[in-house]
Amino acid sequence: MRSIRVPADRVGTLIGKGGETKKALQDISGIKLEINTEDGEVIIHDDVELEDPVMALKIIDVVKAVGRGFNPDKAMRLFDDDEYLEIVDIKEAVGANQVARVRGRIIGKDGKTRRLIEELTGCDMVIYGNTVGLIGNSVSLPVAKHAVELLIHGSEHATVYHYMESQRPMLRISEMGFDI
Repeated sequence: MRSIRVPADRVGTLIGKGGETKKALQDISGIKLEINTEDGEVIIHDDVELEDPVMALKIIDVVKAVGRGFNPDKAMRLFDDDEYLEIVDIKEAVGANQVARVRGRIIGKDGKTRRLIEELTGCDMVIYGNTVGLIGNSVSLPVAKHAVELLIHGSEHATVYHYMESQRPMLRISEMGFDI
């Protein structure tokens, strides 16, 4: 049995309309979830016999992803093999007084930068509070994370776009199913 705390404003999303999301997560994973709507604590009853022993770890990542702002459908990507969650803490990298400015750099004008990172890498990305959440596979996730880190540390947008463009051949090869 493990427990995770999700922000109060994300509890409703985790439960879903009429409990649909919670039920879907339990059905897919075979693990019972107990969600405290008061404090956002989620108790994961992973002490059951599972067909896939990794499922206990996957459900933790899915709950974390929803808690960090992902839509539950996108978070469920984490049930697939070779899909991972990465959380980058902006505040830790630049300090509390720079978070708003850096968030703006990562999102870009009218969401352009965020959209390009998602399109060029195939990762899903969410900016929530002081963090950037990324979901992607073992090839695309490091590329997206590096792009976000470049932006956090002040690289120009053009430099970041060129970096991602330079990685496209490798990303395309991995999409075809070849190991790199």
